Amino acid sequence: MTTPADNPPPERARRTEDRYRALFDTLDAGFCVIEFIDSAHGPLSDYIHVEANAAYERNAGIPNVVGQKVREMVPDEADSWVARYGAVLQTGEPIRFEQELVATGRHLDLSAFRLEPASLNQVAVVFRDVTARKRAEEEVRELNATLEQRIAKALEERETAEEALRQAQKMEAVGQLTGGLAHDFNNLLAGISGAFEMIGVRTKQGRTAEIDKYIAAGQGATRRAAALTHRLLAFARRQTLSPRPVVINSLLGDLSELIRRTVGPSIQVETVAAGGLWPTLVDANQLENAILNLSINARDAMPDGGKITIETGNKWLDARSGRERGLEAGQYVTVCVSDTGTGIDKDTLDRVFEPFFTTKPVGQGTGLGLSMVYGFARQSHGHVRIYSEVGQGTMVCLYLPRHTGDEPVEDAPQPNAIEATGADATILIVDDEPTVRMLVTDALGDLGYACLEAGDGPAGLRLLQGDTPVDLLITDVGLPGGLNGRQVADAARALRPDLKILFITGYAENAVLNHGHIAPGMEVLTKPFAIDELAARVQRLLR
Repeated sequence: MTTPADNPPPERARRTEDRYRALFDTLDAGFCVIEFIDSAHGPLSDYIHVEANAAYERNAGIPNVVGQKVREMVPDEADSWVARYGAVLQTGEPIRFEQELVATGRHLDLSAFRLEPASLNQVAVVFRDVTARKRAEEEVRELNATLEQRIAKALEERETAEEALRQAQKMEAVGQLTGGLAHDFNNLLAGISGAFEMIGVRTKQGRTAEIDKYIAAGQGATRRAAALTHRLLAFARRQTLSPRPVVINSLLGDLSELIRRTVGPSIQVETVAAGGLWPTLVDANQLENAILNLSINARDAMPDGGKITIETGNKWLDARSGRERGLEAGQYVTVCVSDTGTGIDKDTLDRVFEPFFTTKPVGQGTGLGLSMVYGFARQSHGHVRIYSEVGQGTMVCLYLPRHTGDEPVEDAPQPNAIEATGADATILIVDDEPTVRMLVTDALGDLGYACLEAGDGPAGLRLLQGDTPVDLLITDVGLPGGLNGRQVADAARALRPDLKILFITGYAENAVLNHGHIAPGMEVLTKPFAIDELAARVQRLLR
């Protein structure tokens, strides 16, 4: 049975088509759909452009491509393009690559994927002209090659070229259609996949004593990828937080020791913990990350050594003071990180919280550190302020609202000894990713838990509707099958009111989780997570 929504009136359908066509034609990136056809060179040896947007000509330099065959457009280059896209058509595997379109002299950054069903013989291509970036990179290489002979001129030209390169890199990072930070992630994924391949090779060779270094390399790449993701989410204020009442002074002991080891012996680290500090509702792990990030920035501002001071305090802001700090009047807990470094000039100070802005040399800073701190503070219903004098140092202060609720205040998180518990407990794992389910099931099985698995929400609820005892539900937040993780949890609590629930999420689904407001007996763990952290959360929930 169809509904009016299934068969919209012709006028509405036309308006909808016009709207999407307008959006399609206003994209900055070039886009086209190609369809493979037979030719004199063999089956599926040519392709024709069946659709293209206005940005195709701007990026590729070729007008009116719809209806044109590649072997007629660029006969000398056709073989390479047919081979690239033909592989996508045959395997169904998407690709990302850069290639010069020789006919127009354009360097293109391209992504391609097969349109389903495969019988259509069609491939979609998204691309952007990166000629300016390529030229800037080439200029930098040429300057470096002749630097000794033309030092004065080379320095000036290199600064201009590097600025163009930095701008190109920033634009790539925020360009959704071009894959954003795909280059950085591909490097990290190469480290991860390469490590696994070498583990497999060494295992087949019986050289298992050599696999530890590959395990360490893969884990290190995973941690760096997770850190980059968390920074991006934090400055966008979309990371998933697990706020709990905590007195920040309880974090300072272990954190200050970690900071001392991080900044090195030339930097003195001092903590000043205010007596009678109020509790605040905050994600303790993310707060520690923010303080560590500020401390690393402080270290970089003191190349010859100096002093970092981490100070807590209680602040009561009236209406005027609140307006000056962008906050509502009320009671706040402050955490300030100050240094005795070089300081920041006024023009730079106005930009330090901008995403991707950095004063560090190319390759030594992403420009996400202070943006992450700012995003975390705002998402925690607080703010961050920065004060600096050139030659005197810098102070960055986080303002977090005082917590006055009835929940018990937690101490600083302590490392857990993870071992097999032998506990007679059953855990239901709901995740649409088979690899995640396998890893979670195996890890918890090693700890003595009985595990049930489901690939979507309805399947998980069917298990809960049975007679099998379940003590803990572990569910992904983004699930197929018509029910997201929060809906599964709510339905599960209706069936089993005392059921403990652990949400695991691979991206910022904070709206689904009601912006961090989750019921007692529920916790959130962000992917990728360490197995020890998963086990610690499970043990804490089942206590």
